[in-house]
Amino acid sequence: MNSIERFYATIERKPVDRPACWMGDPTPEAVERLCAHYGVPDVKELKKVCGDDFYAVEIPYHSETCNAIFAAFDWYMNGTNVDVEHRTLTADGCFSACEDVDDVKAVNFPWPDPEKYIDPALCKKLVDEAPADKTVMGMLWACHFQDTCAAFGMQTALMNMVAEPEMVHYVDDHIVAFYEKALKIFLEATKGKVHAILIGDDMGSQRGLMLSPALVSEFIIPGAKKLIDIAHSYGVKVVYHSCGSIIDAIPLLIEAGVDAIHPIQALAAGMQPDNLKAKFEGKVSFCGGVDTQDLLPNGTPEQVKEKVKELRGYFPTGLIISPSHEALQGDVPPANVQALFEEANKIY
Repeated sequence: MNSIERFYATIERKPVDRPACWMGDPTPEAVERLCAHYGVPDVKELKKVCGDDFYAVEIPYHSETCNAIFAAFDWYMNGTNVDVEHRTLTADGCFSACEDVDDVKAVNFPWPDPEKYIDPALCKKLVDEAPADKTVMGMLWACHFQDTCAAFGMQTALMNMVAEPEMVHYVDDHIVAFYEKALKIFLEATKGKVHAILIGDDMGSQRGLMLSPALVSEFIIPGAKKLIDIAHSYGVKVVYHSCGSIIDAIPLLIEAGVDAIHPIQALAAGMQPDNLKAKFEGKVSFCGGVDTQDLLPNGTPEQVKEKVKELRGYFPTGLIISPSHEALQGDVPPANVQALFEEANKIY
């Protein structure tokens, strides 16, 4: 099997020669250490030599205030570059003092138009650079729940979901419409060349959901389903990301049509592989499982290999072996990453 065949078989829970594997999206520090360890010049070569089945493409977005689609909204309305190091969900956003929809409209927030800031030719160029045998995954993120939290300030947003839901829906609908248009631009420009997209929202803590399943169903699932339906209309699979313990939201994600759930955050409550297998076998695929909170940074290569063997035992198919968070940090010894891939790449 090549990487693309292995990915589709894993998603469809059909037999595979070995598990599909994804390194995730390592930080620049981690990339530097891994490239030095493997003796390669860049991340593209790194993925070739380590056995990664994926080639992730960040959907290019360049506006006056940011250079990342996951930070496209200037919720502080001060023209700053809302980059990954400075964005937050907890600070008061521009709608923090609003009490109803009329107040939200009165703010006159400059809703961005993705058509102005996404270059289809650049989308095509970035995808065309992918190795021909790798699974191409577009990183849309589309974290509309997190964006809504940032628009008000997280505490205010969560209270408004109960006290003033119409106001929250108004903001969320605008955010979802932005991501719908962005996704269509990307998939039109790369038609037939993208195999998956990654979308999602962090809605889990270490112990459980940050909001009730009823609120997840009302404020997160409808927007996710719109994006899932668009991707599926292009024949593209959907990997849905949420950190934390999301065991109670998984049935909702399955109903919405998600193809794979990322990550299996290994130490979060209820996310143990045996529990996931017992509850959801045959209903959805998963991605993750190799703990990044303790095992990968602090364990030995032998311990990492044992964890991969354990995961393969629970999921002979239907699991993309990967770190349990997409952003592999620089504190992870490269030897442990190598051990992950060596064991996952074995054909038993």
